[in-house]
Amino acid sequence: MKFVIDDRIPFIRGVFEPHAEVIYLPGGEIKREHLLNADGLLVRTRTRCDKKLLEGTRVKFIGTATIGFDHIDTEWCESNGITWTNAPGCNSGSVAQYITAVLLEIAERRGFDLKDKTLGIIGVGHVGKKVERIARLLGMHVLLNDPPRERAEGTANFTGLHELLQTSDIVTIHVPLNREGVDKTYHLVDKKFLENLKPGAALINSSRGEVIDEAQVVRTVRELKESKKLGFLALDVWENEPDINRELLGLADIATPHIAGYSQDGKHNATRMIAESACRYFGLSGTEGSLSITPLIGDNLILNPGHLSPVNSHQSPVTRHPSPVTCHSFVQATYDIMADDRRLHEFPETFEKQRNNYPVRREFSAYTIEPFPEAEIGQIMAGLEFKKLKT
Repeated sequence: MKFVIDDRIPFIRGVFEPHAEVIYLPGGEIKREHLLNADGLLVRTRTRCDKKLLEGTRVKFIGTATIGFDHIDTEWCESNGITWTNAPGCNSGSVAQYITAVLLEIAERRGFDLKDKTLGIIGVGHVGKKVERIARLLGMHVLLNDPPRERAEGTANFTGLHELLQTSDIVTIHVPLNREGVDKTYHLVDKKFLENLKPGAALINSSRGEVIDEAQVVRTVRELKESKKLGFLALDVWENEPDINRELLGLADIATPHIAGYSQDGKHNATRMIAESACRYFGLSGTEGSLSITPLIGDNLILNPGHLSPVNSHQSPVTRHPSPVTCHSFVQATYDIMADDRRLHEFPETFEKQRNNYPVRREFSAYTIEPFPEAEIGQIMAGLEFKKLKT
Protein backbone atom coordinates (compact mmCIF):
# COMPACT_ATOMS: atom_id res chain seq x y z
CA MET A 1 0.00 0.00 0.00
CA LYS A 2 1.22 3.52 -0.77
CA PHE A 3 0.27 6.96 0.59
CA VAL A 4 1.22 10.39 -0.74
CA ILE A 5 0.98 13.02 2.00
CA ASP A 6 1.36 16.80 2.09
CA ASP A 7 4.56 17.31 4.06
CA ARG A 8 3.02 20.23 5.97
CA ILE A 9 0.30 18.18 7.65
CA PRO A 10 1.43 18.29 11.29
CA PHE A 11 1.73 15.24 13.56
CA ILE A 12 1.30 12.84 10.62
CA ARG A 13 4.82 11.44 10.24
CA GLY A 14 5.08 7.90 11.51
CA VAL A 15 1.34 7.22 11.56
CA PHE A 16 1.14 5.19 8.33
CA GLU A 17 4.73 3.96 8.04
CA PRO A 18 3.92 0.68 9.86
CA HIS A 19 1.30 -0.08 7.21
CA ALA A 20 2.43 1.42 3.91
CA GLU A 21 5.04 3.11 1.79
CA VAL A 22 4.72 6.85 2.45
CA ILE A 23 5.93 9.73 0.29
CA TYR A 24 5.84 13.30 1.65
CA LEU A 25 5.68 16.20 -0.80
CA PRO A 26 4.85 19.92 -0.66
CA GLY A 27 1.13 20.23 -1.27
CA GLY A 28 1.50 22.53 -4.25
CA GLU A 29 3.98 20.18 -5.91
CA ILE A 30 1.96 16.95 -5.83
CA LYS A 31 1.58 15.80 -9.44
CA ARG A 32 -0.25 13.00 -11.23
CA GLU A 33 2.95 11.03 -11.72
CA HIS A 34 3.38 10.82 -7.96
CA LEU A 35 -0.04 9.20 -7.61
CA LEU A 36 0.03 6.55 -10.35
CA ASN A 37 0.63 3.75 -7.82
CA ALA A 38 -0.75 5.49 -4.72
CA ASP A 39 -3.75 4.17 -2.82
CA GLY A 40 -4.31 7.13 -0.48
CA LEU A 41 -3.75 10.89 -0.72
CA LEU A 42 -3.71 13.16 2.33
CA VAL A 43 -3.68 16.90 1.57
CA ARG A 44 -4.46 20.43 2.66
CA THR A 45 -5.99 23.24 0.60
CA ARG A 46 -2.89 23.73 -1.57
CA THR A 47 -3.57 20.54 -3.59
CA ARG A 48 -6.32 20.70 -6.20
CA CYS A 49 -7.81 17.20 -6.34
CA ASP A 50 -9.55 16.87 -9.70
CA LYS A 51 -9.55 14.91 -12.94
CA LYS A 52 -6.28 16.44 -14.08
CA LEU A 53 -4.48 15.21 -10.95
CA LEU A 54 -6.24 11.89 -10.39
CA GLU A 55 -7.36 10.35 -13.69
CA GLY A 56 -5.55 7.11 -14.39
CA THR A 57 -4.11 6.84 -10.88
CA ARG A 58 -4.77 4.14 -8.29
CA VAL A 59 -5.98 6.62 -5.66
CA LYS A 60 -9.15 5.44 -3.92
CA PHE A 61 -9.14 7.64 -0.81
CA ILE A 62 -8.50 11.37 -0.26
CA GLY A 63 -8.37 12.97 3.16
CA THR A 64 -8.01 16.71 3.58
CA ALA A 65 -6.84 17.97 6.97
CA THR A 66 -9.10 21.01 6.65
CA ILE A 67 -12.68 22.02 7.26
CA GLY A 68 -13.14 23.28 3.71
CA PHE A 69 -13.10 20.94 0.73
CA ASP A 70 -13.65 23.22 -2.26
CA HIS A 71 -10.17 22.18 -3.50
CA ILE A 72 -11.62 18.69 -4.09
CA ASP A 73 -13.78 18.07 -7.16
CA THR A 74 -16.14 15.94 -5.10
CA GLU A 75 -18.50 15.18 -7.98
CA TRP A 76 -15.71 13.84 -10.19
CA CYS A 77 -14.18 11.86 -7.32
CA GLU A 78 -17.47 10.25 -6.35
CA SER A 79 -18.34 9.35 -9.94
CA ASN A 80 -14.92 7.71 -10.30
CA GLY A 81 -15.05 5.64 -7.14
CA ILE A 82 -12.79 7.82 -5.00
CA THR A 83 -13.86 8.25 -1.38
CA TRP A 84 -13.00 11.60 0.18
CA THR A 85 -13.24 13.05 3.66
CA ASN A 86 -12.53 16.34 5.38
CA ALA A 87 -12.20 17.30 9.04
CA PRO A 88 -15.38 19.25 9.91
CA GLY A 89 -15.11 21.25 13.11
CA CYS A 90 -11.49 20.25 13.69
CA ASN A 91 -10.29 23.79 14.30
CA SER A 92 -13.52 25.42 15.43
CA GLY A 93 -12.07 26.03 18.90
CA SER A 94 -9.04 27.72 17.38
CA VAL A 95 -11.13 30.03 15.19
CA ALA A 96 -13.34 30.83 18.18
CA GLN A 97 -10.21 31.79 20.13
CA TYR A 98 -9.16 34.01 17.20
CA ILE A 99 -12.56 35.71 17.04
CA THR A 100 -12.55 36.25 20.82
CA ALA A 101 -9.19 38.00 20.49
CA VAL A 102 -10.53 40.16 17.64
CA LEU A 103 -13.70 41.11 19.53
CA LEU A 104 -11.74 42.19 22.59
CA GLU A 105 -9.23 44.09 20.46
CA ILE A 106 -12.07 45.96 18.75
CA ALA A 107 -13.63 46.84 22.11
CA GLU A 108 -10.26 48.01 23.41
CA ARG A 109 -9.44 50.22 20.45
CA ARG A 110 -12.94 51.62 20.08
CA GLY A 111 -13.29 52.17 23.82
CA PHE A 112 -16.65 50.47 24.27
CA ASP A 113 -18.12 47.60 26.28
CA LEU A 114 -19.06 44.54 24.26
CA LYS A 115 -22.21 44.05 26.32
CA ASP A 116 -23.63 47.16 24.69
CA LYS A 117 -23.11 45.78 21.18
CA THR A 118 -24.79 43.44 18.70
CA LEU A 119 -22.80 40.73 16.93
CA GLY A 120 -24.10 39.46 13.60
CA ILE A 121 -22.90 35.96 12.72
CA ILE A 122 -23.18 34.91 9.08
CA GLY A 123 -22.86 31.13 8.95
CA VAL A 124 -23.70 29.25 12.14
CA GLY A 125 -22.03 25.87 11.73
CA HIS A 126 -19.27 24.38 13.87
CA VAL A 127 -17.42 27.68 14.23
CA GLY A 128 -20.39 30.01 14.20
CA LYS A 129 -22.05 28.13 17.08
CA LYS A 130 -18.94 28.51 19.23
CA VAL A 131 -18.66 32.19 18.35
CA GLU A 132 -22.32 32.63 19.29
CA ARG A 133 -21.75 31.01 22.69
CA ILE A 134 -18.69 33.17 23.38
CA ALA A 135 -20.45 36.35 22.32
CA ARG A 136 -23.31 35.60 24.72
CA LEU A 137 -20.76 34.89 27.48
CA LEU A 138 -19.37 38.38 26.86
CA GLY A 139 -22.86 39.81 27.21
CA MET A 140 -23.42 40.66 23.56
CA HIS A 141 -26.74 40.58 21.73
CA VAL A 142 -26.44 38.09 18.87
CA LEU A 143 -28.11 37.87 15.46
CA LEU A 144 -27.77 34.72 13.34
CA ASN A 145 -27.92 34.34 9.57
CA ASP A 146 -27.74 30.86 8.09
CA PRO A 147 -30.16 30.15 5.22
CA PRO A 148 -29.63 26.34 5.14
CA ARG A 149 -30.30 26.06 8.87
CA GLU A 150 -33.21 28.47 8.63
CA ARG A 151 -34.86 26.31 5.95
CA ALA A 152 -34.37 23.22 8.11
CA GLU A 153 -35.24 24.72 11.52
CA GLY A 154 -37.62 27.57 10.77
CA THR A 155 -37.22 31.32 10.94
CA ALA A 156 -37.60 31.90 14.69
CA ASN A 157 -33.90 32.05 15.56
CA PHE A 158 -32.57 33.61 12.38
CA THR A 159 -32.31 37.07 10.85
CA GLY A 160 -32.27 38.07 7.19
CA LEU A 161 -28.94 39.25 5.84
CA HIS A 162 -30.09 42.80 5.09
CA GLU A 163 -31.49 43.29 8.60
CA LEU A 164 -28.41 41.74 10.19
CA LEU A 165 -26.07 44.08 8.32
CA GLN A 166 -28.06 47.16 9.21
CA THR A 167 -28.43 46.22 12.88
CA SER A 168 -25.11 44.67 13.90
CA ASP A 169 -22.23 46.63 15.42
CA ILE A 170 -19.85 43.82 14.50
CA VAL A 171 -20.34 41.31 11.67
CA THR A 172 -18.33 38.09 11.52
CA ILE A 173 -18.42 35.63 8.60
CA HIS A 174 -18.16 31.84 9.03
CA VAL A 175 -19.57 30.40 5.81
CA PRO A 176 -18.26 27.64 3.55
CA LEU A 177 -17.22 28.64 0.05
CA ASN A 178 -20.09 27.86 -2.32
CA ARG A 179 -19.40 29.10 -5.84
CA GLU A 180 -22.96 28.66 -7.09
CA GLY A 181 -26.46 27.66 -6.08
CA VAL A 182 -29.08 29.08 -3.73
CA ASP A 183 -26.52 29.31 -0.93
CA LYS A 184 -23.77 30.88 -3.00
CA THR A 185 -21.17 32.59 -0.82
CA TYR A 186 -18.57 33.33 -3.50
CA HIS A 187 -18.17 37.14 -3.55
CA LEU A 188 -20.89 37.49 -0.93
CA VAL A 189 -19.16 40.65 0.29
CA ASP A 190 -19.45 43.19 -2.49
CA LYS A 191 -20.04 46.93 -2.70
CA LYS A 192 -23.72 46.60 -1.81
CA PHE A 193 -22.94 44.37 1.19
CA LEU A 194 -20.53 46.94 2.60
CA GLU A 195 -22.85 49.87 1.99
CA ASN A 196 -25.60 48.06 3.91
CA LEU A 197 -23.49 47.79 7.05
CA LYS A 198 -24.56 49.81 10.07
CA PRO A 199 -22.53 53.05 10.11
CA GLY A 200 -19.35 52.53 12.11
CA ALA A 201 -19.69 48.73 12.12
CA ALA A 202 -16.77 46.30 12.23
CA LEU A 203 -16.36 43.45 9.73
CA ILE A 204 -14.44 40.22 10.37
CA ASN A 205 -13.75 37.51 7.78
CA SER A 206 -12.02 34.29 8.84
CA SER A 207 -13.91 31.94 6.52
CA ARG A 208 -12.57 31.93 2.95
CA GLY A 209 -10.91 34.73 1.02
CA GLU A 210 -13.12 34.29 -2.03
CA VAL A 211 -16.14 35.30 0.04
CA ILE A 212 -14.98 38.90 -0.52
CA ASP A 213 -14.90 40.32 -4.05
CA GLU A 214 -11.63 42.13 -3.39
CA ALA A 215 -11.32 43.69 -6.84
CA GLN A 216 -14.71 45.35 -6.39
CA VAL A 217 -14.63 46.34 -2.74
CA VAL A 218 -11.17 47.81 -2.15
CA ARG A 219 -12.22 51.29 -3.24
CA THR A 220 -15.46 51.01 -1.26
CA VAL A 221 -13.57 49.90 1.84
CA ARG A 222 -11.24 52.88 1.52
CA GLU A 223 -14.13 55.32 1.14
CA LEU A 224 -16.06 53.81 4.07
CA LYS A 225 -12.98 53.78 6.29
CA GLU A 226 -12.15 57.39 5.48
CA SER A 227 -15.71 58.49 6.25
CA LYS A 228 -15.77 56.35 9.45
CA LYS A 229 -18.75 54.42 8.06
CA LEU A 230 -16.65 51.25 8.35
CA GLY A 231 -15.25 51.29 11.84
CA PHE A 232 -12.95 48.28 11.80
CA LEU A 233 -11.79 45.59 9.38
CA ALA A 234 -10.21 42.27 10.41
CA LEU A 235 -9.14 39.79 7.73
CA ASP A 236 -7.53 36.39 8.13
CA VAL A 237 -8.29 35.10 4.63
CA TRP A 238 -7.56 36.59 1.20
CA GLU A 239 -8.84 36.00 -2.29
CA ASN A 240 -5.55 35.24 -4.05
CA GLU A 241 -3.42 33.69 -1.32
CA PRO A 242 -0.49 33.83 -0.99
CA ASP A 243 -0.36 36.81 -3.37
CA ILE A 244 -2.59 38.99 -1.25
CA ASN A 245 -4.01 42.38 -2.18
CA ARG A 246 -1.57 44.88 -0.67
CA GLU A 247 -4.04 47.76 -0.86
CA LEU A 248 -6.63 45.81 1.12
CA LEU A 249 -3.90 44.76 3.55
CA GLY A 250 -3.14 48.41 4.16
CA LEU A 251 -6.79 49.08 4.97
CA ALA A 252 -7.17 46.21 7.45
CA ASP A 253 -6.98 47.03 11.16
CA ILE A 254 -6.08 43.40 11.87
CA ALA A 255 -4.54 41.30 9.11
CA THR A 256 -3.32 37.74 9.56
CA PRO A 257 -2.05 35.05 7.14
CA HIS A 258 -4.92 32.52 7.20
CA ILE A 259 -4.02 31.20 10.64
CA ALA A 260 -7.26 31.62 12.62
CA GLY A 261 -7.60 27.84 12.78
CA TYR A 262 -3.89 27.16 13.29
CA SER A 263 -3.80 26.26 16.96
CA GLN A 264 -1.89 23.09 17.77
CA ASP A 265 -5.16 21.67 19.08
CA GLY A 266 -6.95 22.29 15.77
CA LYS A 267 -4.11 20.83 13.71
CA HIS A 268 -3.93 17.77 15.93
CA ASN A 269 -7.70 17.26 15.63
CA ALA A 270 -7.55 17.49 11.83
CA THR A 271 -4.73 14.99 11.51
CA ARG A 272 -6.38 12.56 13.92
CA MET A 273 -9.71 12.78 12.06
CA ILE A 274 -8.33 12.04 8.58
CA ALA A 275 -5.91 9.40 9.90
CA GLU A 276 -8.76 7.57 11.59
CA SER A 277 -10.88 7.83 8.44
CA ALA A 278 -8.05 6.41 6.32
CA CYS A 279 -7.51 3.56 8.78
CA ARG A 280 -11.20 2.68 8.68
CA TYR A 281 -11.31 2.82 4.89
CA PHE A 282 -8.25 0.62 4.35
CA GLY A 283 -8.96 -1.68 7.30
CA LEU A 284 -5.70 -0.82 9.04
CA SER A 285 -5.12 -1.66 12.68
CA GLY A 286 -5.04 1.95 13.85
CA THR A 287 -8.28 3.01 15.50
CA GLU A 288 -9.38 5.91 17.65
CA GLY A 289 -7.13 6.20 20.67
CA SER A 290 -4.44 3.88 19.29
CA LEU A 291 -2.94 5.85 16.40
CA SER A 292 0.65 6.85 17.09
CA ILE A 293 0.11 10.57 16.48
CA THR A 294 2.68 12.82 18.10
CA PRO A 295 1.16 14.25 21.30
CA LEU A 296 0.60 17.94 21.82
CA ILE A 297 3.14 20.01 23.70
CA GLY A 298 2.39 22.35 26.56
CA ASP A 299 -0.59 20.82 28.35
CA ASN A 300 -1.64 22.24 31.73
CA LEU A 301 -0.15 25.67 31.15
CA ILE A 302 -0.58 27.91 34.19
CA LEU A 303 -1.77 31.53 34.09
CA ASN A 304 -1.33 33.63 37.22
CA PRO A 305 -3.62 36.69 37.03
CA GLY A 306 -1.11 38.70 39.04
CA HIS A 307 1.54 38.16 36.39
CA LEU A 308 -0.53 39.07 33.33
CA SER A 309 0.52 42.10 31.36
CA PRO A 310 -2.19 44.77 31.65
CA VAL A 311 -3.95 45.85 28.48
CA ASN A 312 -4.15 49.60 28.00
CA SER A 313 -7.75 50.75 28.23
CA HIS A 314 -9.57 53.74 26.82
CA GLN A 315 -12.51 53.04 29.10
CA SER A 316 -13.53 54.72 32.29
CA PRO A 317 -12.46 52.93 35.47
CA VAL A 318 -16.09 52.10 36.25
CA THR A 319 -16.52 48.31 36.54
CA ARG A 320 -18.45 46.88 33.61
CA HIS A 321 -19.96 43.46 32.83
CA PRO A 322 -18.10 41.73 31.46
CA SER A 323 -14.86 43.71 31.72
CA PRO A 324 -13.24 43.65 28.27
CA VAL A 325 -9.96 44.70 29.87
CA THR A 326 -9.84 41.71 32.23
CA CYS A 327 -11.03 39.30 29.54
CA HIS A 328 -8.56 40.83 27.14
CA SER A 329 -5.66 40.25 29.52
CA PHE A 330 -6.45 36.56 29.90
CA VAL A 331 -7.08 36.03 26.19
CA GLN A 332 -3.97 37.94 25.18
CA ALA A 333 -1.91 35.75 27.49
CA THR A 334 -2.94 32.72 25.42
CA TYR A 335 -2.81 34.40 22.02
CA ASP A 336 -1.28 37.74 21.04
CA ILE A 337 -3.15 38.35 17.80
CA MET A 338 -1.34 41.62 17.20
CA ALA A 339 1.97 39.79 16.86
CA ASP A 340 0.48 37.93 13.88
CA ASP A 341 -0.86 41.22 12.53
CA ARG A 342 2.52 42.95 12.78
CA ARG A 343 4.32 40.16 10.94
CA LEU A 344 1.91 40.22 8.00
CA HIS A 345 1.79 44.01 7.73
CA GLU A 346 5.57 44.23 7.81
CA PHE A 347 6.38 41.23 5.60
CA PRO A 348 3.39 40.42 3.35
CA GLU A 349 5.67 38.77 0.80
CA THR A 350 6.31 35.98 3.34
CA PHE A 351 2.62 35.07 3.69
CA GLU A 352 3.14 31.37 2.95
CA LYS A 353 6.25 31.16 5.11
CA GLN A 354 4.33 32.67 8.03
CA ARG A 355 1.61 30.02 7.64
CA ASN A 356 4.03 27.13 7.28
CA ASN A 357 6.17 28.23 10.23
CA TYR A 358 3.40 29.43 12.52
CA PRO A 359 4.35 29.64 16.22
CA VAL A 360 2.82 27.15 18.64
CA ARG A 361 -0.57 28.37 19.87
CA ARG A 362 -2.70 26.47 22.36
CA GLU A 363 -6.42 27.01 22.89
CA PHE A 364 -8.05 28.26 26.10
CA SER A 365 -8.70 24.73 27.36
CA ALA A 366 -4.94 24.06 27.60
CA TYR A 367 -4.60 26.74 30.29
CA THR A 368 -5.22 26.57 34.02
CA ILE A 369 -5.78 29.85 35.89
CA GLU A 370 -4.43 29.91 39.42
CA PRO A 371 -5.86 31.51 41.41
CA PHE A 372 -9.08 31.28 39.43
CA PRO A 373 -11.01 34.57 39.31
CA GLU A 374 -14.28 34.86 41.19
CA ALA A 375 -17.74 36.21 40.38
CA GLU A 376 -18.63 37.26 36.83
CA ILE A 377 -15.18 37.18 35.29
CA GLY A 378 -14.68 33.68 36.69
CA GLN A 379 -17.92 32.57 35.03
CA ILE A 380 -16.70 33.98 31.73
CA MET A 381 -13.30 32.29 32.00
CA ALA A 382 -14.97 28.98 32.86
CA GLY A 383 -17.28 29.44 29.87
CA LEU A 384 -14.25 29.97 27.66
CA GLU A 385 -13.02 26.57 28.97
CA PHE A 386 -10.08 27.82 31.02
CA LYS A 387 -9.44 25.29 33.78
CA LYS A 388 -9.29 25.52 37.55
CA LEU A 389 -6.39 23.96 39.41
CA LYS A 390 -7.41 20.57 40.78
CA THR A 391 -7.04 20.24 44.53
